[in-house]
Amino acid sequence: MGRRLLMVMLVLALATGVVGCGDGGTKDGEVKGPIAVGSKIDTEGGVLGQMIIALLEADGFTVEDRTKTGPTTVVRAALESGEIDIYPEYTGTALTQFFPDAQINPNVSKDGATSWETVKALDEANGITWLRRAPANNTWAIAIPKALADANTIVSLGDWAAYINAGNPVKLACSQEFVDRDDALPAFEAAYGFKLTSDQLIILASGDTAQTEAAAAQGTNGVNAAMAYGTDGSIAALDLVVLSDPAGVQPVYEPAPTIRTDVLEQWPEIADVLNPVFSELTLKTLQILNGKVAVDGQDPATVARDYLRTTGYIE
Repeated sequence: MGRRLLMVMLVLALATGVVGCGDGGTKDGEVKGPIAVGSKIDTEGGVLGQMIIALLEADGFTVEDRTKTGPTTVVRAALESGEIDIYPEYTGTALTQFFPDAQINPNVSKDGATSWETVKALDEANGITWLRRAPANNTWAIAIPKALADANTIVSLGDWAAYINAGNPVKLACSQEFVDRDDALPAFEAAYGFKLTSDQLIILASGDTAQTEAAAAQGTNGVNAAMAYGTDGSIAALDLVVLSDPAGVQPVYEPAPTIRTDVLEQWPEIADVLNPVFSELTLKTLQILNGKVAVDGQDPATVARDYLRTTGYIE
């Protein structure tokens, strides 16, 4: 009887072990995760956040979807406090916002590789690791309807400044962050010699460029200019044009996963999972993916997973 009981216990133990090895949330008996994934609230933040989720789940991690966490200050604070474990951030944002006491040469921000190396080194002291960056510059920009640009020969931000200073009607749709951050609208105003009043601004709570660009394209409430990003996929579809920045005001903004170092040390394979994918995300690729969300109305999770399946990174 004792021998029979022993055999039953052994069979049950083996069965439990097999189930454990096949469970997507375990690895050699160890639970993988949960990993809390956050993102900013714009279109690209959602796509990149969902891409991270899909890749981690495919590698057997249990994941908590906390994407669309908030604007930069909110999502960065969530990472620092441990409320989330990972989210995609931009090199240019880090250089201008996260290290106020650092003596950073302004020329650093003009080169993608140097920017990434610099923020990676600076953030080590904060217990945050930067994984590989995508070679796609998602810089702040201003876009206007092509009809307006053609009618007034507006190609650059300098041309637009002259148009504004001549007293022509201007109303810019943008986020509060774009108005407040020194490297955004204030930088453009200082470099090109114009100043927008509060009556010339329409502040959208979401900060989603799909909404700002749609407002400019449709002339909603008199809007004829929009906050935009370099990788936006809706610009051409909405018949808008991005104004060039000949003064080189903007830093390079390349996205990369930022992860709490203690989480990466516990599961170093996260870098192996995410690095190859981000290294291949070009400007054109992100414009296409963002366009599927902003223009075609697809769900960011669907867009991210379809791309990863097509490229062979997940099944």
